[in-house]
Amino acid sequence: MSDGSLSAKTAAALVLLASVCFADPAAALYETSATPAPANRIDRPVLQKLAEKGIQPAATCSDSTFVRRVYLDTTGTIPTADEARAFIGDRTPEKRAKLIDTLLADDAFADYCAMQWCDRLRVKSEFPINLWPNAVQAYYRWIHTSIRENKRYDQFVREILIANGSNFRVPQVNFFRALQDSEPGTIAQAAALAFMGVRTDRWPERKQADLAAFFSDIRFKRTGEWKEEIVYADLFDQSPADRRPETLAFPDGTETDVPHDVDARSAFADWLIRPANPWFARNAVNRIWHQLLGRGIIHEPDDIRPDNPPSNSELLALLEREFVESGYDTRHIYRLILTSATYQRSALPAADTPEAGHLFAHYPLRRTDAETLIDTLCKITGTVEEYWSVIPEPFTFIPTEQSAITLADGSITSSFLEQFGRPPRDTGFAAERNNQITPTQKLHLLNSSHVLKKLESVPRNLPNRSRGNPIANVQELYLAILSRYPTPGEMGIIRSYARNAEARGPQVAVDISWALINSPEFLYKH
Repeated sequence: MSDGSLSAKTAAALVLLASVCFADPAAALYETSATPAPANRIDRPVLQKLAEKGIQPAATCSDSTFVRRVYLDTTGTIPTADEARAFIGDRTPEKRAKLIDTLLADDAFADYCAMQWCDRLRVKSEFPINLWPNAVQAYYRWIHTSIRENKRYDQFVREILIANGSNFRVPQVNFFRALQDSEPGTIAQAAALAFMGVRTDRWPERKQADLAAFFSDIRFKRTGEWKEEIVYADLFDQSPADRRPETLAFPDGTETDVPHDVDARSAFADWLIRPANPWFARNAVNRIWHQLLGRGIIHEPDDIRPDNPPSNSELLALLEREFVESGYDTRHIYRLILTSATYQRSALPAADTPEAGHLFAHYPLRRTDAETLIDTLCKITGTVEEYWSVIPEPFTFIPTEQSAITLADGSITSSFLEQFGRPPRDTGFAAERNNQITPTQKLHLLNSSHVLKKLESVPRNLPNRSRGNPIANVQELYLAILSRYPTPGEMGIIRSYARNAEARGPQVAVDISWALINSPEFLYKH
């Protein structure tokens, strides 16, 4: 933990940090003057809207910026020095599309998407959710496997909504248990939030009650096994007074007859996943856009309502059609967005207007996730983190080689993850994750023993080929931390620092790494 004051060594190296951060013009690092990325069909409505507003789109990002960006957005990690070096040195024109396909097929993509789904579905063993560790692990594996195998999104959602059985053996039934109570209205709110992007607490009471009726047959039953619970639809044992009505109303106002011996959840699922549903595909593609571009076309991504219109309705409608016509293939939508000129624009605005960001004229700056940040620090330094908890029953210990991104249980955390905004997974709202930079976060990265001890391992983690070669050493550090080569100006500053610094040899590598990990270029997606 930081003691709140800078050490003498840290204070001396601040000059290096400031010099490196402002050594060269930003545009030379982050943009390219080459031919812009080829536009695909989603760029047309974006460019049309920008033209209507008189907003100039940003230039295309550089290769070094792109490789770092696409790794972070698809896998939650940065490329290795070797991966960055290979991509920057590749001269084939289709290399960006090839890299996108490689990353979408990687298990790391499933890891990162599973983490985001676990946030949305409140995968957590302890208060106030209380799934318990066995159920958490089963639920996580089911989510992760579904993503890795690219299960159709409509099938994924339907399997959740109609699930019956043991929370250990039919993992998706944990959707109905990952709530603060088991009331039909609470379940209905969770389903609408996760799969429609709607906050039903703003609906009229009658409309809320109509939706809750689809979940009123659900029951929960304990077994003799520790923490096991059976989730099922009670279709036969209810008294006439407790039975739901047979005529039920969907959120769009249409009605359907569901006999008492039929699970009403099935009728709701069939209505939800049909192509003409006004919420289902819209919510799914809007959330993917939010993940990749930092802002939903409808923003916030879990607040779809008539008085919160999309910033570009034509773009959203196009993505909805693409999703339905692809057979609800989420990877297809990721690939379409990632290969677009819109996604591959620089983060440096070409237009000085707030609307430029809302209309996706440039890539948005935003701080990396807490899990990504600690995993990246471990990757750069060759160190590990320890995650454990004495609260879940039984006590839980995580293997040291496991990354923060792959932590299944929201109850297993650390002071670093909490300080840097990892969501508690209590509500499923996107706003639970807080990626704002705070003074305590800055102090932790600048002066905590936690981070400084990691950085002391940097010299030992450098490849043999760069040890003893100052130029190769600095290049390796830049590629490993910022995914780019140092500029001539930066090399001059670092040579001067190395000559004048009291420390010699390995300590210079530690100081350079310290300066780079405290730079905005490292802390932000750009």
